[in-house]
Amino acid sequence: MDRPPDPRRWKALALLATAEFMVVLDASIVNIALPDIGNGLHLAAAHLAWIITAYVVAFGALLPLGGRLADLLGRRMVFTAGIGLFSAASVAAGIASNGAVLIGARALQGIGAALLAPAALSLVTSTFQEGRERTRALSIWGAVAAGGAAAGVLFGGLLTGGLGWRSVFLINVPIGVAVISVVRRVVSESRAERTGHLGVADFDLLGAASVTGGLVAIVVGLSQATTRGWTSPATLGLLVAGVALLTIFVGLQASGSHPLIPLRLLKLRTVAAGNAVMLLTGIAMLGLFYFLSLYEQIVLGYGPITAGLSQLPLALALILAAGMAAPLIARLSDRVVLTAGLLGLAAGLTWFGTAPAHGSFLVDIIGPSVLVGIGLGMAFVPITSIAVAGVPARDAGVAGGLVNTSQQIGGALGLAALATLANSRTHSAAATHTALSAVNSGYSSAFLAAAAVAGVASLVAVTAVGRHH
Repeated sequence: MDRPPDPRRWKALALLATAEFMVVLDASIVNIALPDIGNGLHLAAAHLAWIITAYVVAFGALLPLGGRLADLLGRRMVFTAGIGLFSAASVAAGIASNGAVLIGARALQGIGAALLAPAALSLVTSTFQEGRERTRALSIWGAVAAGGAAAGVLFGGLLTGGLGWRSVFLINVPIGVAVISVVRRVVSESRAERTGHLGVADFDLLGAASVTGGLVAIVVGLSQATTRGWTSPATLGLLVAGVALLTIFVGLQASGSHPLIPLRLLKLRTVAAGNAVMLLTGIAMLGLFYFLSLYEQIVLGYGPITAGLSQLPLALALILAAGMAAPLIARLSDRVVLTAGLLGLAAGLTWFGTAPAHGSFLVDIIGPSVLVGIGLGMAFVPITSIAVAGVPARDAGVAGGLVNTSQQIGGALGLAALATLANSRTHSAAATHTALSAVNSGYSSAFLAAAAVAGVASLVAVTAVGRHH
């Protein structure tokens, strides 16, 4: 017999979606503030990327563990703990007196996000019964997530320009406090069914530690390659250690009784292809927003508010394209729509890569922005559906979490590599170019490299995604 619907379910959705909006917003809102943060805390350009990377590495690496903790300990409890940590870390970021404190606070924000995001989504699916209402709730959830990403650039500009860069972090605090104060009244506790006693092995802490350590080592190795050199013992040691730790992680997932990521899922062609495409798209997307914000403010001289407003065409194009993706998939196929979206993304990034040091909004910003927005909007809808196609019902949550992990990990590794490329190109161009042209040369290299990654993603989509998925 079906249980009666929870009378508080729509209030619960509003609360959980608010928290998700905050997490997604925080991934994009900081980009516009980066130049002001660099000036305020006297951070070198090479260190700015860590403000983004620290958040994304912690978020992506610990997402599977966050989902496991929520399922076993209680989703509402882990959600509440996650939003509490996220809010406290936002305070620390907002009052940070130097770059090290800010980067550490950003890592703590990422840990909080890794706890609350999977718990919130699990609470939505457990609150709404399977069928039309759950589909509607998840559609609202997806729209809120897309809206948060799009609103981040605008809010980042308005807050930074009006109240200063610290406000982009402190804005999270009243939202977090409000959510915590009412969560027990509108959200019921739930957890996964289990048999037997709960033990340490159920959480796969070694797996979480190895994947986190491996990603951090690789990102640090990539980040310092510009200053120490690719062949220096420190750089090579970190890269080798990172690869070794990730190899250990794969071994633990293959042999463990309770792996964070069941490798059997990757034997499904759809899951493997979807996650490969999402990882590559994450590289291109995070690099896009990071370098676009820097190009507009450092090269073109835009203020934060102007930079935020200038990215509205991209955000609107993304939202409209995402809305058109589903009917296009029904008429064509998810492979066709995905490939077209990725090619559009690659073309837009290539266009950005040709933007000169004295570019203009009408010639060098609005055109590639619309193209990139259409490409991302068309790509994201089919990627998710491909990555969970053919997955047994018992693994649906794990498969959904895995594709989010792939996006975050791709973004972390990609931004580290692209920032290193940009810094290297800037240093080499400084001898023959003006300072501004040298910086722009570095950004152009990063845009073109991101375009190449999007192009590779389109090839994976064409060759690895089946015709009828």
